[in-house]
Amino acid sequence: MSLKDKLPGQLGFGTAPLGNMFRNIPEAEALATVDAAWEHGVRFFDAAPLYGAGLAEIRLGEALGKRPREEYVLSTKVGRVILDELEDPAQRSFGEKGGLFEHGLRNKIVNDYSADATLRSIEGSLQRLKTDRLDIVWVHDVAQDFFGDEWLMHFESARTGAFRALSRLKDEGVIKGWGLGVNRVEPIELTLALDEPKPDGFLLAGRYTLLDHASALQRVMPMALQHGAGIVVGGPYSSGVLAGGQTFEYQQASPDILARVARLKALAQRFGVSIKAAALQFSLANPAVAAVIPGASRPERIAEDAAALAEKIPAEFWHALRAEQLVAPDAPLPFGA
Repeated sequence: MSLKDKLPGQLGFGTAPLGNMFRNIPEAEALATVDAAWEHGVRFFDAAPLYGAGLAEIRLGEALGKRPREEYVLSTKVGRVILDELEDPAQRSFGEKGGLFEHGLRNKIVNDYSADATLRSIEGSLQRLKTDRLDIVWVHDVAQDFFGDEWLMHFESARTGAFRALSRLKDEGVIKGWGLGVNRVEPIELTLALDEPKPDGFLLAGRYTLLDHASALQRVMPMALQHGAGIVVGGPYSSGVLAGGQTFEYQQASPDILARVARLKALAQRFGVSIKAAALQFSLANPAVAAVIPGASRPERIAEDAAALAEKIPAEFWHALRAEQLVAPDAPLPFGA
């Protein structure tokens, strides 16, 4: 069964914002956002211990606790273990995501990709999520953006630890699938080239968007198709800059990025197209992509995402997008454009 077959639809919900990413989100607002996702038909929810040191998982568990477990697909991540010990969130080192969750919980976060830590991480996630099972588990952030030149050392630890532990859990029927959850293409290429049991798919954040897709298009998407491994696209709005924000790659967007966004928005406006609709539908047009999981921290954003997915975009828009060289010349586009 492919990853696409394991998912209940093309639109999921990424819960990173619920971990108080960028701001201190009121509890009621966070829970209402999950409820809004449910009411708009979303049945795929993705979390991670990293998101607010367990806060996003706690909130997701609280919101989904009243829903029938068999009606939704739940994924989370391993590679970080949340301890009872406290630390100063501002002092954490998260590579290029530094400072993202300063408003989260103060529990200490330890990087550990070993088999034992993988099982402990899953146990902690189950408790926070108030559930007895996970559907999909991603190995989180084993890449350059977090570990710099040492990323291959951490990847090897994950290969001999987390990868094998998750393969066993899948073989035993404890989970339905596993893969990597990363912001870079190289760990995916390396994983697909291994002779060991292949993962079911990958969560690739920020690397297959309207703003940034050339690298993934060149190797990762063809490799994923060849191996029957689906891609879940995280961060389809490029950290918010395609949805009205000012952040790209979790930092203040550069003038060059803002200028490119302005061109995209001007073209979308000319054809009466929502930029959110263009972003989501572009990502989904690639045959390797199984789903997109935009994040949200306000209920009204969920309605916008659902509308964006359903919006009818004229083929002329996609032709113009290619003609103005705002997408790679070989990028698959909707409607056969």
